[in-house]
Parts: sequence; structure tokens; C-alpha cells
Amino acid sequence: MIASYLTYYVIKPEGRTNYGTLIDPRAHPMPVLNTAALDGKPLELKAYNGKWIMLQIADAECAPPCRERLHDMRQLRLAMGKDKDRLERVWLVTDSKPLETMLMREYDGTHMLRATPEALKNWLPTETDTTISDHLYIIDPLGNLMMRFPKDADPNKIKKDLSKLLKASRIG
Repeated sequence: MIASYLTYYVIKPEGRTNYGTLIDPRAHPMPVLNTAALDGKPLELKAYNGKWIMLQIADAECAPPCRERLHDMRQLRLAMGKDKDRLERVWLVTDSKPLETMLMREYDGTHMLRATPEALKNWLPTETDTTISDHLYIIDPLGNLMMRFPKDADPNKIKKDLSKLLKASRIG
């Protein structure tokens, strides 16, 4: 009896099983970002409502950590199996420099949009001593920013979170 009392009232179990940091969408509503496709035509993130979005932010140069996240996003989507069509991959390019053709071909299927870094910094939360380009973000099918993964995130742990999200969600 005493052990059950201690277990219930004193030793509180940690209820968190997610790897990524959950974000309160009320604190970070999606603004109008005035994003555009690479050809310059206006295209907002809202165009992908109805699907889960894996979001990466980086400049056109796409340094090795950026390329690694693009690779991880592609592999994570494929790892979702029959649910892969519920996920979209979006790279928000934060400058106007041209992208490498080989990079665009290698990550074909990733939606590449241009956005201003100022609007993104005002919207996306970061961890201490990191920038928005260090993280991978998840947007739900209703257009709410809902999760952020840490810098140099473990793709296997991200996969577990995505699997849980897709299994629990009836939308998207």
C-alpha cells in the first residue's frame, strides 16, 4: 500500500515520449510569409495544407549540415512506407542566389520556396545558441507549427516521432 502511494504521488512518471520539442501553435501562428517558388511565382506554405510538412530553412549555398537535413528528410519520408504521401518536404531558401542544379535534382520532390529570413526569425522558435537553419520543423495538416527537432537531430528518433504523429492523426 505504501509503495503504491509513493509510486502514485511521489515518483511521478515522465509522460513525455517525444524526441522533438512540442510547440504551442497559439504562440507561433503561421504568418503570411510572402514565399515564392524558385521561378518567382507566389506560393505560400498554406498550399500544402492537408499534409504534414517537414520544414527546413537554409540559404541557397546549402552547407553540409543543410544537405544532411535534406537527405534525412527524403529518407524519413520514404521510411514512412504507405504513409509517405501524407508528408511533404519543404526547404525555405533564405536568399536570392541560384541553387545548384545537381542539388535540385538530388532532392527532387522537395518543394523549394524563397522566403525572407526576417519573417522566419520572427515566426520560428529556436533553442539557445542555435539559429532557425539548425532545426527541422514539423507543421501539421491544419497549418500549425507544432514541433521542432534539435540541432544535429537523430533521424531514427525523428522517425519514431513521425510514425507516432501519423498513426495518431486522422487528418493529413
